[in-house]
Amino acid sequence: MKFLTYLTAVALLLTGTATFAQTTPAKTGKGKVSGAVLDEKSQPFPFVNVLLLNAKDSVLVKGLAADDNGKYLFEQVAEGKYMVLVSMVGYQKSYSETFQVKEALVALPVLALKTDTQSLNEVTVVAKKPFIEQEIDRTVVNVENSIVSAGATALEVLERAPGVTVDQQNEQLKLRGKEGVIVQIDGKQTFLSQQELITLLRNTPSDNIEKIELITNPSAKYDAAGNSGIINIKMKRNKNYGTNGNVNLGGAWAKYGRSNATATVNHRAGKVSTFVNGGAFLNKGFNNNDIYRTIPFENKVTIFDQRTERVNKSQYYNVRAGVDYFATEKTTIGVLVSGFYNTFSNPYGQTNTRILNEDLTLQRTFRTDVFNGGSLNNISGNLNFKHQFNDKGKELTFDVDYVNYSGDRTSRLDTRYFLPAGQPDGSPELVRNDMPSDINIGVAKLDYAQPLGKGKFETGLKSSYVASDNNMVFETKTDDWVIDPTRSNRFKYTENVNAAYVNYNGNLTKKIKYQLGLRGEHTHSIGNSVTLNQKRDRNYVNLFPSVFLSDQLDSNNVINLSYSRRIDRPNYQSLNPFEFYLDPYTFQRGNPNLKPQYTNSFQLVHVYKNLLNTTLAYSRIKDMIADELPQQIASENKTFVTSDNLDNQDNVSLTVSFPITVAKWWTVQANFTGVYNHYNSIYLGETLEIKQASWNMYASNQFTMPKGWSGEISGWYNSRAFYGLYAAKPMGMLNAGIQKNILNKKGTIRFNVNDIFWTNKFRGRAIYKDIDFVVKSQWPSRQFRLTLTYNFGNQNVKGARQRNTGSDDLQKRASGGN
Repeated sequence: MKFLTYLTAVALLLTGTATFAQTTPAKTGKGKVSGAVLDEKSQPFPFVNVLLLNAKDSVLVKGLAADDNGKYLFEQVAEGKYMVLVSMVGYQKSYSETFQVKEALVALPVLALKTDTQSLNEVTVVAKKPFIEQEIDRTVVNVENSIVSAGATALEVLERAPGVTVDQQNEQLKLRGKEGVIVQIDGKQTFLSQQELITLLRNTPSDNIEKIELITNPSAKYDAAGNSGIINIKMKRNKNYGTNGNVNLGGAWAKYGRSNATATVNHRAGKVSTFVNGGAFLNKGFNNNDIYRTIPFENKVTIFDQRTERVNKSQYYNVRAGVDYFATEKTTIGVLVSGFYNTFSNPYGQTNTRILNEDLTLQRTFRTDVFNGGSLNNISGNLNFKHQFNDKGKELTFDVDYVNYSGDRTSRLDTRYFLPAGQPDGSPELVRNDMPSDINIGVAKLDYAQPLGKGKFETGLKSSYVASDNNMVFETKTDDWVIDPTRSNRFKYTENVNAAYVNYNGNLTKKIKYQLGLRGEHTHSIGNSVTLNQKRDRNYVNLFPSVFLSDQLDSNNVINLSYSRRIDRPNYQSLNPFEFYLDPYTFQRGNPNLKPQYTNSFQLVHVYKNLLNTTLAYSRIKDMIADELPQQIASENKTFVTSDNLDNQDNVSLTVSFPITVAKWWTVQANFTGVYNHYNSIYLGETLEIKQASWNMYASNQFTMPKGWSGEISGWYNSRAFYGLYAAKPMGMLNAGIQKNILNKKGTIRFNVNDIFWTNKFRGRAIYKDIDFVVKSQWPSRQFRLTLTYNFGNQNVKGARQRNTGSDDLQKRASGGN
């Protein structure tokens, strides 16, 4: 059917995303079509692609894969004339005769596949998802389809996601202008502190990632944590049949070099599906910071003018392996094991500080040579079970997880003081600290769903237990290293959360759908500063309702309205009451009195023709946890940052996402988010009120060129915004890349330039009471990258890949759904 292939190619080029988004769904009926596929030896041929085509125009109606006995069954087929196509890479396609479907079962003759001994030169068109897709309940960033994301890190990709801002200076993630983002990997929470999480994302290559989901208003089925929503990073896993895989090799340069390599091997046959993938990421970079602060005390002003330059190195290795056993057609048992080994260090770091009087007269200077290093290692195991009682949605799933993070951070500071003329002033200060940490996590989860009445009922139980142990040993040196008990501390934290939820969704009318949910969580946490003999024990129960309404106004317009209540618990690092020194005058202090924050969120979404998505959201946060709040000990010229609860924050946001087909070879995906934040609280004994509007946008241009070439130009821009007390200046970047299919389309080579004009830099200022902080920071965001991808083995093409729509729709099409 060369004509069908040609017709599909022309349709893709002429209509692009919009055409597929408006394709009329397949009609349903009571008919059924069954059959079987054999190989050349008359043996059952498992997992063959089976497509049900309209006999009139060869348009795909449904698609599925044969079972392990080579059998297939299409259900809910409307009356009409059809034919069946079966295919497998390396074999000749086989077609059935045209047949008529009414309400009875149509049993087709056996179809046989023969080996294709000729080299096929036909063009195969595979639909390419846009970099960003806007679905009803979430935004999806398709990382593996982006040219400029090749060879990047997970953190760099998140910078391009709509509504996401990355505060590199304070190592914070925000979603729609709000902190409190919960980051999951393959649906499982990381339980890391913000600093540890940023380190992990900074060292995770994007070539390991399939897509990133931004869920801004989760239902009761999800954990109640995360006031701004959930970021779920889904790692790659090859789902094709047979034996196949891919290899990615990449390198980049940004003053220093980085390199990465990943590989995946997948095998699926009979009742067993296995996969293993792994990768390595080697990086060398830098971070430069300028801090200018004034400290008033007793009618005198002291000025600190600091410049910090650091070179950082890291190595990241990871592996994931899994086995799925299809015990029956409706029962699956799976095992997943994963882990990573990450080391990082600052082999060179130096801070030069000038201490000035108010009239800018130099008092003295000091230089601090800093070495920071450490490791963060992980091992995770998952056992999962799924049983489908019938084909109507009644199913039971069960998951058990164990996760361990172990790490160690070391720091050495050598500070030397000098008089204005440059002579040494006093003795040098030599300090070092070592902080090993260990986190153990256990999770068990049970979910059950079944049709009930005119809708679907869901319920579930979940229990999680987290235990962390941090032991900070601080030493000073005169003649020998001596432990400083006033700055050493061991902090233990345990947290047990038990949860239950119920959800029910159904239809009020043919056009109005609803979902009601209620989640209850019992939390028991203990923070124990062993050194200080201080223990904080909390025990509380909360209810978290959620409501979702959807109205199909007409064939082109859908309105969704939702409400949910959420909680954010302080992380164990913020609760640690001890101090972590950066230099003799700058340190970080924990706050054991932090309380959880609670958020009520409302969201209104309008979808036009599955193309234009507009989201208006409002939330109010009570007892907002604000990180990186600066405070000063003016009498000692010291400044520190800490976390504290502010009274309230109101957040209003508007997000608009839409694709544009400029020409048959040029498509654009654009996203815009506007945010208004209002803080109102008492902080340090005075009223703190901040009213601030900000916005960010992202645009990606995709170009299709002849002879296997394609290109991409993308960019994002963040306007002036507040990060805690810091008013940050605008940031943005422009990226460009090209790619070429090679090695008979089994390989792809990509070249891109990230942040062409090097505009992605942080500049901010905090002014409040006696605090006046100016901060500037830059890092190697401008990079030149080269990446090579090679696919090997049996790379099947499924019918689902012929639709350039949302991922849920693709999964339904591939499994024979509607």
